[in-house]
Amino acid sequence: MRGALIHIILISAVLFSPVRAFSAGTVKYMHILSLYSDEKGVGLKNPEGVGCNEESRIIVADTANHRLLQYKLEDRTLTAGAEIVVPQVTYPVEVKFNSKGEVFALDGKQHRIARLSTDGTFIGYVELSGIPSPASYVIKSFEIDKENKIYVLDIFSGRVIVLNPDGTYRTHVNFPEGHGFISDVSVDFRGNILLLDSIQSRVYTAAKDATGFSPLTEGMKEQMRFPTSMTTDERGRIYLVDRNGSRIMVIGQDGSFLGQISELGWKEGLLNYPSQLCVNGKGEVVVADTNNSRIQIFKLIK
Repeated sequence: MRGALIHIILISAVLFSPVRAFSAGTVKYMHILSLYSDEKGVGLKNPEGVGCNEESRIIVADTANHRLLQYKLEDRTLTAGAEIVVPQVTYPVEVKFNSKGEVFALDGKQHRIARLSTDGTFIGYVELSGIPSPASYVIKSFEIDKENKIYVLDIFSGRVIVLNPDGTYRTHVNFPEGHGFISDVSVDFRGNILLLDSIQSRVYTAAKDATGFSPLTEGMKEQMRFPTSMTTDERGRIYLVDRNGSRIMVIGQDGSFLGQISELGWKEGLLNYPSQLCVNGKGEVVVADTNNSRIQIFKLIK
């Protein structure tokens, strides 16, 4: 019976809300699934984080329920795994996988990154060691690249700290001059570091091993109200969560505007104050639809 209830809920949603294709600019997509509860029927509550990997796994930060949920997405069907409840992560707001399938979860109240095994066992916190002065830092967000290096967004000292997989210091890149509020960090398939400025609605970039950031885009306030999170796909496209605008904006590797996914609403396929998103190799976009207390999954049409 594992995952049966979820399967029924999802199938019902699809049957009564037929899949439709949409186009916004050059971006074409369709809504394929919505997830409202776990395998026991317990509803999600203000989820803020989602992570994907290439093994079709999805990890959900079910934030207000103080837990993580595991799923596998295959052929537009979600199968649920066991929930993860550990005392070291009581308010998960961001989640990622590394290449080994381990889960990294940022606790929004402790501002610490917990590392969990593939079965959800707590391994330890990511302890930053060997970082240069100032020794103090506050973690707002983080990223993990294909080599399992960890990129920590330190909003206390205004820098991105790059760590080796074991948490030891590797290098850092300071925030650009004249920035507004930097809310997220990402890394594209070339190893370029990306920064998201929520106030200026702008993306900055630093090439691999660069010592500084430069603007990738101009300010995009006409397209976005307040972007807070981002990720990239295997083609280098950048996905920005416009949290206040309740939509996903997509830009190209060169910073050109490509279009948007979804808009404000509560019906299937619409978003209300979304948080984190992830994109897997199949072009499936998984979004934490926070104020609708659900996870929404879209499919890009290539």
